Amino acid sequence: MGLGYLEGVTHDYKRHGTTTLFAALNVATGKVITRCHPRHRHQEFLAFLRQIDRNVPRCLDIHLVVDNYATHKHPKVRAWLARRPRYHLHFTPTYASWLNQVERWFGLITQQAIRRGSFSSTKALVRHIERFVQHYNANTSPFIWSATADSILAKLDRLCSYISGTQH
Repeated sequence: MGLGYLEGVTHDYKRHGTTTLFAALNVATGKVITRCHPRHRHQEFLAFLRQIDRNVPRCLDIHLVVDNYATHKHPKVRAWLARRPRYHLHFTPTYASWLNQVERWFGLITQQAIRRGSFSSTKALVRHIERFVQHYNANTSPFIWSATADSILAKLDRLCSYISGTQH
């Protein structure tokens, strides 16, 4: 590849399926809880929430930072959460996924384990993800924000100005 050329795949590349990766990041330790599913519906999200519930000590509150995807707002998800007061949902603003630290983790797994990978099946992809997560959790540390609160607020201000159309 020369400078300025787009990265591509070979003519014989074959995609063998995809998976939906749900991930919950403990911002204090950097460890993740993950679950792969073939689809991204409310049923799968509820299964993931039940997995979180089994793995997080009952004495702790759980703050979930999620995007505005309909799955996260489904009536059955809302009902499940309403019965569990230790859960607190926080929705990221549109175009502000960078506010969610788990997105940084998704970038890491993409860069270090998935991108440019060739997997013979969806099961092979899921096994590869599971091995990465196991190794990651054994050798992890929390992410450190490099941005200051002032720079984050300034970025939000620019975003709000752009969305409202007042930025020139």
